[in-house]
Amino acid sequence: MLLEIKGLLTAPEVERLQTLGRELRFVDGRASNPANVTKNNLQADHADPKYAESTQIVNVALARSREFVDFAMPKRVAPPLLCRYEPGMKYGAHADAAYIQLTGGRLRSDVSCTVFVNDPDTYEGGELSVMVGNRPMTFKGAPGDAIAYPSTTLHEVVPVRSGQRLVSITFVESYIADPHQRTTVYELNEIAALEGLTMKWENRVRLDVVRQNLMRMWAK
Repeated sequence: MLLEIKGLLTAPEVERLQTLGRELRFVDGRASNPANVTKNNLQADHADPKYAESTQIVNVALARSREFVDFAMPKRVAPPLLCRYEPGMKYGAHADAAYIQLTGGRLRSDVSCTVFVNDPDTYEGGELSVMVGNRPMTFKGAPGDAIAYPSTTLHEVVPVRSGQRLVSITFVESYIADPHQRTTVYELNEIAALEGLTMKWENRVRLDVVRQNLMRMWAK
């Protein structure tokens, strides 16, 4: 299951990230995945003093987003990373690494998230293509929009033909690792939020018992 989030970032946050995208020092994207020969992009240099600000902006936005929290059920979130794609750059088909090395330990990647920063009209190509079954679904969001999807999903960034693609990416270790279990709890939570007030109290209580017991069984 995938989730599109409209307006994750505010307009001032988008503007600031776009500015940081011009001011930050970028390095070869293969620094974080040297084994992947299909990865051809740039990523913000962790040693740049402004890197921390770029991560903080997106972290704050994710933490306040009820849509994101309900969908991903985050236990830990990797520091969001600004990535830039110039003409000809791409990231070939791949699934994200099971574990992401962070300072102080490793994070299991259960949910991946891409936050779009640049206006899609300013660059050609560069769509995020996610395989759903045997069909690719493509995404090229407005500035501040985001897409979250299971890290196990085969996906790619198609080549940028002109302009510049700027996004922020991150990975989430969820309280529920299994995507099918996580989707089940998410759907039940959505039903409770949408229909709970119209249910008889007894039925609502029974639904809540099921939701909480599934969390007890599956959350880690």
